[in-house]
Amino acid sequence: MEEEQDAHHRRQICNNCDRPNAICLCHVLPSDLIPTNTEIIILHHPHESRHKLNTTPLLTKSLRNVTRIPARRLLRRHISTVGETSSPLPPTIYLFPSSPSSPAITISEFKSLNLLNHREISNPPPLRLIVFDATWKHAKEMVKASEEVLREAGAVRVCLDTEIDASVSGGTIYDSELVLRKEPFGGCVTTAEAVARCLGAIEPDGEEIERKLISVLKEMVRFQSKYLKPMKPRPKLLKKRFQNQQPLEQEEEQERVSSLVLKI
Repeated sequence: MEEEQDAHHRRQICNNCDRPNAICLCHVLPSDLIPTNTEIIILHHPHESRHKLNTTPLLTKSLRNVTRIPARRLLRRHISTVGETSSPLPPTIYLFPSSPSSPAITISEFKSLNLLNHREISNPPPLRLIVFDATWKHAKEMVKASEEVLREAGAVRVCLDTEIDASVSGGTIYDSELVLRKEPFGGCVTTAEAVARCLGAIEPDGEEIERKLISVLKEMVRFQSKYLKPMKPRPKLLKKRFQNQQPLEQEEEQERVSSLVLKI
């Protein structure tokens, strides 16, 4: 009897998009997976893969040429299949913001350089895009742990045209229809939006691909915003706020008394 009650209250999951039926995204997911010339490899941190608001599933449900690899660092076997044929090795890029020690070029700059390098080739090799999906802290660790393999693959570090500003706090779901979680810095975006922007710049039909991916992300954010609950301050924060208010109230009372004395 208890098992029947648990089954009744358990949320029903859609078999196609793997999301609860109440927030199913099948109506906005492409009916056919979107083909791309770009091979997309998403290195998915185990912790991030368990997060309910992770956006990598949106990409695997929307794009045909995408591979999700649950791992903490890139290994040679993850990208070894390409080099086993006689065809030219594809140019490889990995998406991560620029830093003083590891500068990156923007995706638009890379597009111009890549077109120049392959101008004389009738059938240029497809591009490979490597993306690290994790929290900001874990992503930095993943990139550092993968540097040797990236270097051997000749991977070029690229970033979005919009730079990250570490001096500015990131947005939240209240600030943008594309933000699901509080971002650490200004300019940070979800993995789905980052991939959409990249494909928008480098694919022949990039604008249409970007539009379709962004529409799916927007719908996910819209659904999530419907289930937001008002934040209630925690008891410790209330106590701290009360303690901070007391000195201010005492100071205001002293000023009021001093004013009365002066008037008398």
